[in-house]
Amino acid sequence: MKHKPTHECGVFAVFGHPDAALLTYYGLFALQHRGQESAGIVSAKGSDSTFQQHKGMGLVSQVFKMDDLDELKGTRAIGHVRYSTTGSSTAKNAQPFVVDTNRGQLAVAHNGNLVNAAQLRVELEAKGSIFQTTVDSEIVLHLLAQPRGDGGALAALRRIEGAFSIVLMSEREIIGFRDPHGFRPLCLGKKDGAYVLASESCAFDLIQAQFVRDIEPGEVVIIDNGGIRSEFPFRETRSAFCIFEYVYFARPDSNIAGVNVSDVRVRMGRELARLHPAEADLVVPVPDSGIFAALGFSEELGIPYYPAFVRNHYIGRTFIQPSQSIRDFNVRVKLNLITEIVKDKRVVVVDDSIVRGTTARSRVVTLREAGAKEVHMRISCPPHRFACYYGIDFPNPDKLLANQCTMEEIRKYLGADSIGYLDLEGMIRATKRPGNDFCTACFSGDYPVGFDAEFDKLIMEKRARRVRLLDNEEPRLI
Repeated sequence: MKHKPTHECGVFAVFGHPDAALLTYYGLFALQHRGQESAGIVSAKGSDSTFQQHKGMGLVSQVFKMDDLDELKGTRAIGHVRYSTTGSSTAKNAQPFVVDTNRGQLAVAHNGNLVNAAQLRVELEAKGSIFQTTVDSEIVLHLLAQPRGDGGALAALRRIEGAFSIVLMSEREIIGFRDPHGFRPLCLGKKDGAYVLASESCAFDLIQAQFVRDIEPGEVVIIDNGGIRSEFPFRETRSAFCIFEYVYFARPDSNIAGVNVSDVRVRMGRELARLHPAEADLVVPVPDSGIFAALGFSEELGIPYYPAFVRNHYIGRTFIQPSQSIRDFNVRVKLNLITEIVKDKRVVVVDDSIVRGTTARSRVVTLREAGAKEVHMRISCPPHRFACYYGIDFPNPDKLLANQCTMEEIRKYLGADSIGYLDLEGMIRATKRPGNDFCTACFSGDYPVGFDAEFDKLIMEKRARRVRLLDNEEPRLI
């Protein structure tokens, strides 16, 4: 059961480096926080060589061994780490996807959600397209493989709607592009004369690449032997960068739109302290995403900061379910409390978000059991009340705690002495960017792009099941 908004995906690409696949491997390592279900790399030597690929289920370190990387020769590569936001978590849905078309080989890796994926798939299948996966990203390849019409490939890209930061590899080039709203991040770097694309700038730090700039919303960057150029084929529209990247998703050492993520989180903590101060002896963060907000809260009110929750970074997955004698195993195995620190203390716990509330409640119970005198919960973003259709896997809105309870009911459910959320204005103010730059739909219900009312992450699977359940009188293939 998920108790946090779940991660999205990460993309990475290299053009013009003899160790392209190895750099991509390290880049994916740095982006592992964006997706832990599967990982993959596709590489190419030249325009007359077959694309090499390796992908699988699991973490980057589990999917790739040195022998696998030795097989991925070439000077170009794209890579992907996945959390499933459309399509189930299976090996066939692991990216990048590779196809052989009348335009040559194509490979794609995608972060985001296409809101018109189901409609486009129906249209493409009616024209004879055969799909191998249940992921919206494959639709991009089918659109590009269609016969050229007016506008060519750029016209095909204009067909897709929603959130997409995508890297594409063809026979001669690598292409990176963001949707015109700029929901998801994508940036450009350079290393040893080679160009690099990544979801976040922290990936450049690991491979010692120079950060050049962010890819702009609606920009298509084409990198080939002639250099780099940009096209802007999409209709201009309002910016709608996902503000939750600053709150939770992005790594704190990344810079997005010229703003460091950790700095934003510290300012969110300061804003939270001014809005909902507390008289306490300690400020305790929930690792890892609550650390910087807790630091800002502590600094603003002059309350000592202490990381009393210790995270186990090496738990992986447990396939042996704990017995009933170990209560709340799945919560406790991730974070353990230094009880001596909180005994007889008034404690402020700072976290980035509450979704269902189960985990937050467990934290309060643990602190009470350790002898904390008071427990005050502080959350560095507003209450989540709405679903996301642009690449974050939230639960059904009916299961969001803030939709089920008033603030006082939330406080009682958690067992806290007080509860305080940062408001929308303070969250935006902490970014030092204009409010109209952001998508805040999960907090406000203001959706920048329309969506299929029937959408959920398994929409493709459900559609396939409907086809299989057609009445016996329906026409057959033969």
